[in-house]
Amino acid sequence: MSPSRVVVAAVRALAAAAGRALSPPSCAGCDEPIADDAVFCADCARTALPYTERPGAIGVRAADAGLVAFAPFAGALAEGIRRFKYSDRPDLARPLGRLLLCAARDAGVRADVVVPVPLHPRRLAERGYNQAALLAAHVADGLAASFAPRALRRVRSTAQQAQLSRDLRLLNVAGAFRARAPERVERRRVALIDDVATTGATLAACRDALLGAGAASVTYLVVAAAESGADELRSSPPSARRT
Repeated sequence: MSPSRVVVAAVRALAAAAGRALSPPSCAGCDEPIADDAVFCADCARTALPYTERPGAIGVRAADAGLVAFAPFAGALAEGIRRFKYSDRPDLARPLGRLLLCAARDAGVRADVVVPVPLHPRRLAERGYNQAALLAAHVADGLAASFAPRALRRVRSTAQQAQLSRDLRLLNVAGAFRARAPERVERRRVALIDDVATTGATLAACRDALLGAGAASVTYLVVAAAESGADELRSSPPSARRT
């Protein structure tokens, strides 16, 4: 390791130690104190079992199905995601990002570039951060892939998907995304990152924009998936090569 990398590693280690001292690790679901290498406390962990520990739960975590998720959108995981998005908790990007990276590695995901689902500038200003971009940074680092947070842009503001029915979600995001930098994704395998797949409408709209910009393939990576979203995305595989 070069001297500069040693210095960087040392600085990161010191920063992590200082962060733990100032803000001890807490459960992503309920804020109970936890060990450094944990994400949930024992009680919450029982409600957030990954797909790898659920007998018969296949497809949602298979890379060749185009969708990789850590676990169903339920229990403590759903609560952690809601807190992450709506309760000004960007600190939860680290533990949730670890879960997403574990799912990606377990599924054998290979990506050249990692792209987050973008927020409209107005929504970004309101929230203060893009939760998908924070997750994507962790994944890109863990997969040794390029991180392209601005590869996509949302060209129009849309209503929050959580407030809409399935059919309205599809209409809400149709044509809402454009490739900002096609050269970042052209002929490359893209991992598209979001926090949750509910109906899959947002992910599918982003997939269309990426493939239209020349991406070789797109694999969806989400922390959690509703079964309806998993079914919808599996019915329209995103990882097929662009023709």
